[in-house]
Amino acid sequence: MSEQLYTTKEAMLYSQRTAQLSKALWKAVEKDWQLWIKPYDLNINEHHILWISFHLQGASISDVAKFGVMHVSTAFNFSKKLEERGLLKFSKRDDDKRNTYVELTEAGSQLIMRMNEHYHDTPHCILDGSLPLRELYGRFPEFLDVMAVVRNIYGDDFIKIFERSFKNFKDNFDQVHSSARQ
Repeated sequence: MSEQLYTTKEAMLYSQRTAQLSKALWKAVEKDWQLWIKPYDLNINEHHILWISFHLQGASISDVAKFGVMHVSTAFNFSKKLEERGLLKFSKRDDDKRNTYVELTEAGSQLIMRMNEHYHDTPHCILDGSLPLRELYGRFPEFLDVMAVVRNIYGDDFIKIFERSFKNFKDNFDQVHSSARQ
């Protein structure tokens, strides 16, 4: 057995600190998220699936589950509810009959765009709690260390999907807002 590079005390303190901070942060994020999506009659899983579908354009249910950090059956069942509401459609690919893919319908895309436009209609304590740091440092807090930990837990594919979805968000946001200014 290799020599341990940390003490049990250090490991336990790190784990507990991470757990407490993560839980506190999640409760705030969850509250903000629920307030934002409540007017659209969505729950967090449904919104997350719409968000992933919007940014990954043609994701498989497995991709949605992996990136959404949910069980495949949860991703499928909530996707089915979104399909029943006309916000999502299922498909199979000619070259891949084993996987089920989801895409937003026009109504689903319009809903995401409308929700984004009304983001500031609800309070966001995570944003408010971060603004003093942005004022002090000129930017929002970075997540490089947290992303490294997540990469070690969920793998490179998770981080690649994460980065791709946020790049798509930035590009789409810039396109929408530049065409709105014209």
